[in-house]
Amino acid sequence: MTPAEIAALQAHLRRLLGSRELEIRPPPRRGGSVELWVGEEFLGTVHRDAEEGEVSYAVQMVVLAEDLPKPAAKR
Repeated sequence: MTPAEIAALQAHLRRLLGSRELEIRPPPRRGGSVELWVGEEFLGTVHRDAEEGEVSYAVQMVVLAEDLPKPAAKR
């Protein structure tokens, strides 16, 4: 993904999701996945797909079970 694509996608997702903290970071190493972050929290990866002249982006989000709130105990 080019720096221009990353900037445009980041601006779109910030507007769409209402978070100025959302950041799309280029891969830490060549050939790696572009990463989606909010502050210092890693959310997932962004993948670019170009098929038959059309480009789309897919966000794969990771939620660890240990990060979820514990459900209230039933009586």
